[in-house]
Amino acid sequence: MTGAFLNALGILLGALFGLAQRAPLPARTQDLFRRALGVATVLFGLRLVWLHVNGPFWSCAKQLFIALIAVTLGNWTGRLLGLQKISNHLGRHASRSIASVQSGAALNAGPGFGACVILFCAAPLGLIGAVSDGLSGDYYLLAVKAAMDALAMAGFMKIFGWPAALSAFPVYAFLGAITLACQAYAKPLLADRGLIDPVNVAVGLVACIIALVIFEVRKVELANYLPGLAIAPLLTRLLG
Repeated sequence: MTGAFLNALGILLGALFGLAQRAPLPARTQDLFRRALGVATVLFGLRLVWLHVNGPFWSCAKQLFIALIAVTLGNWTGRLLGLQKISNHLGRHASRSIASVQSGAALNAGPGFGACVILFCAAPLGLIGAVSDGLSGDYYLLAVKAAMDALAMAGFMKIFGWPAALSAFPVYAFLGAITLACQAYAKPLLADRGLIDPVNVAVGLVACIIALVIFEVRKVELANYLPGLAIAPLLTRLLG
């Protein structure tokens, strides 16, 4: 659960930074941090692909092809399940909570706390990072998310105040639960069949897709790609 711990720690450190900060970070500095985190997301995504694609050239090509097909099928499946619509609904709920606090309509810290929990828990980078941490102990994607959430929390502190920092604890519980579930149940099942690598390769590819959003290259329905992580081992089993 190293990744979940780092994510929670990043939120708390961001809260401390936000409390100590007198003025918001300049837009240029924020943009620099965003680009650096986007590069880190790509590098760690490609690192997962590199580490978990094994064998001679044609075998590696086949593994990459299967992972690409799995991610594509995952996107189609996500559309059928309406995963991005669910994500958008949660995002709109969080946005309304933020707006109510900014307008003075909310009289307590509950809306701000809830908005932070939703935003930090529902991020696709956190979900795939927790899966990778549980299956292979690779927590680097969650470390990147920790830095992102720290920057976001620093800004939220000016809006919500210190109670928003308590969102670190449900985030730790949520991501930790996913990590432990993957470690205790999915890992033994997949390891016995040699199917952990396909999941991690799919995670790496989805991470690279997430980077497109960070760099603002294009708008991507990220939540729809999540089923690709489950399809990758099934497809490998079928075609392997």
